[in-house]
Amino acid sequence: MLLLPPLAAPSITEETKKLRLLGVEMAAEPSSESVSANTTFPLQWWISRRLVSLISFAVYFLKSPISMHLCSFLTCPWKTTKLFPSAVFSFLRDAGKGSLREVPLPASRPPLPWTTRLFVSLVALLTDVVRRPDGTVRRSLSRLDVMVGPDANSTRGVRTADIAVDPSRNLWFRLFLPDLLGGSGKKLPVIVFFHGGGFAFLSPATMAYDAVCRRICREIGALVVSVNYRLSPEHRCPAPYDDGVDVLRFFDSSNLPASTGDVDSGGNLFDLFLENADLSNCFVAGDSAGANIAHHVTRLWTAEDQKLLPLHGRVRLAGVIVIQPFFGGNGRVESEVRLAGAPLVNTERTDWLWRAFLPDGASRDHEAASPVASVVELGKGFPPAMVVVGGFDPLQDWQRRYAESLKQRGKDARLVEYPTAIHGFYMLPGLAASATPLMEEIRSFVLKHSDSAAVKEDVGAEKRLHCKDQR
Repeated sequence: MLLLPPLAAPSITEETKKLRLLGVEMAAEPSSESVSANTTFPLQWWISRRLVSLISFAVYFLKSPISMHLCSFLTCPWKTTKLFPSAVFSFLRDAGKGSLREVPLPASRPPLPWTTRLFVSLVALLTDVVRRPDGTVRRSLSRLDVMVGPDANSTRGVRTADIAVDPSRNLWFRLFLPDLLGGSGKKLPVIVFFHGGGFAFLSPATMAYDAVCRRICREIGALVVSVNYRLSPEHRCPAPYDDGVDVLRFFDSSNLPASTGDVDSGGNLFDLFLENADLSNCFVAGDSAGANIAHHVTRLWTAEDQKLLPLHGRVRLAGVIVIQPFFGGNGRVESEVRLAGAPLVNTERTDWLWRAFLPDGASRDHEAASPVASVVELGKGFPPAMVVVGGFDPLQDWQRRYAESLKQRGKDARLVEYPTAIHGFYMLPGLAASATPLMEEIRSFVLKHSDSAAVKEDVGAEKRLHCKDQR
């Protein structure tokens, strides 16, 4: 029989008890041991955290069944057991008042729905499980990444297809086409998107990124190309940059095939893409590590040294959209220190990701990582940039430094800030509404820098309809 340690009751002074009986709650001083304990959690939040702890136990047990301590799930990794008495007491007290009240969170902890916190905790756990201390990745656990296949039938107003570019290195992309295509003769701008994942994880088939690209396609009114690039540490810098450039070359090629196969392989949808794509209004976009890739692919494509790339034909880059880009340096910036307890991103994880991605022996002053070095040699054709920053993202100081470096080089850089946003906010469950302003900003940016008459006419019609509704 497994004996569990007794639950430790929280230390409550007599004065505090009296105040609580009067309905007054004393805010606890934050401590390094229980940063997350500064919130009065409803009961379902405690249960969810216990569920994730149980999942973490199962995953770690599979990893090391012999050395695993059987009851470690009670305390690892969130040490939630000691929250139980205060959580139940607060839940019953607040329920009696007809509301669930929360004590203010520490400065490094944004207010998030419990479903979002559960998802973020699980993602962080899985990320830590698949990373080995020696800098390698347990690819056998990739099945934990929930993926969805392409769907030639309309799903939420969008159809998708996977198109191969170079099967020898698993280079392919997923097409996202809105339903209202064909027959009008109007062409739509193209958004080439690079997913995040620290250069080491995820793909266009990851459920979250499939959903994000569908939303961009539907709400922006653009054709989306989501690139599956090679991952580190098996393929270090500059492998994903080269893959991104080769996808642009694929579209730029004068002998681009009219079709790539039958209906099942996406051939018909690719034909439809070619008929409706305005490749002279192409935007490169990405989030996190994908935003880093988007910048460097744009930098290489617009390089003035034509020895790097041939003269371009169809593809003209009209803008680059970098959402919370992953940049860094050898030191620590203020935001990394201040937001050390922020969800998903911390210095331990980012240190590991940079070691796995940068060339052997390179420091984080390398142009792939440094927001300053990455803009030193930009061609005149480098397009306007939109840089998205979150107020609870530990990387925000690096991201602002990137935007400022672009401006110092004479480039058009628009900084868009969301003060309460965490890293990856726009694709997390429970935060769909907070992503709406970002979609509007992207749509506005594409409209401003696109020559596509179809987009401008579509936006004009939407504005007229909005004005009519207001009347």
